[in-house]
Amino acid sequence: MIGIIATVCAALAALLHVYIFVMESVQWTQPRIYRRFGVATQEQAEITRPLAYNQGFYNLFLALGTVIGLVLLWGGPDGQAVDAAGRALTLFALGCMVAAALVLLTTGAKYLRAALIQGTLPLIGFVLLLFA
Repeated sequence: MIGIIATVCAALAALLHVYIFVMESVQWTQPRIYRRFGVATQEQAEITRPLAYNQGFYNLFLALGTVIGLVLLWGGPDGQAVDAAGRALTLFALGCMVAAALVLLTTGAKYLRAALIQGTLPLIGFVLLLFA
């Protein structure tokens, strides 16, 4: 049961990071998006667009690492090596998500909500997967 809950949290964390990728790399210059990230004007959004674009891909790569890890863990060919590789990849990607949320906290208290949104599901998935 713990493995199922860990998998659900990991999959939801991956989906969240894909959504963040879309906001940062695809929709960044839309006012409702850049304002969500604390950017005040269209001009600032255009200036920060390359940074957001790059950052969005980091989020996408973490999501892909999580998904590939889950596929190896649960859907790959039977074998301890494949299971171990899937578990390790999933833990690594989730751990990176948690670390990124902690780094976000170092930029100021105003980012607490964003860090909690970004880091809670990966943290739960990581801890549960350790015990699954």
